[in-house]
Amino acid sequence: MGPSPSPKSITFPHFPAFSLTFPHFLTHSLFVLLLLLISAALSFAATSSSPPSTIYDYLKLHGLPIGLFPKGITEFSHDPSTGCFEVLLNQPCNAKFENQVHYDFNVSGTLSFSQIGNLSGVSAQELFLWFPVKGIRVDVPSSGLIYFDVGVVDKQFSLSLFESPPDCTAAEPSDLASDDAATAFDPKPLFADDSQSPPQNKYQKLGYGVGQRSVLRATS
Repeated sequence: MGPSPSPKSITFPHFPAFSLTFPHFLTHSLFVLLLLLISAALSFAATSSSPPSTIYDYLKLHGLPIGLFPKGITEFSHDPSTGCFEVLLNQPCNAKFENQVHYDFNVSGTLSFSQIGNLSGVSAQELFLWFPVKGIRVDVPSSGLIYFDVGVVDKQFSLSLFESPPDCTAAEPSDLASDDAATAFDPKPLFADDSQSPPQNKYQKLGYGVGQRSVLRATS
């Protein structure tokens, strides 16, 4: 059996009279540990610096739950300088949370931290009416609630409902704009005759005009 290797020593130049001596096996272990730490740091840096690749990544990046959009979305665009985004769905569809939420073919808006503004293409059902969702926000720090701006009021939901992208069932355009829904809450016209009335969009037709909003606010 040969002589055991002499222990290595480390000398600190600022303290010439002081040195530390480590056994050979301990020096090797420290070297391996250092390599592992460097590798982990490089891996973390590479992961954190990689750009978002899905719309769900962008939602997380802005402090929003990924379940705000249906599962399976692959086509989208996002402008980092303005926050504007557009999502393309294969077909209009409805998802079930506490209430039904409808998604059009195209959903667009502006992403900022903890909220979506200028939202279009999303509608929420309350009783028998569909309301366009104009914005979505969460509290910072989180209160466990998420708020949908439907124009009349902010509708609040539990944040836990939106933890994962929901299944979305195909919806026909008639589901959102049936004549029955349009006449169920049709108050007296604001104009004396049709010739004076302005053109109606689909949301006014569903009961989102000025007169209708006052009725909803009074009964909410």
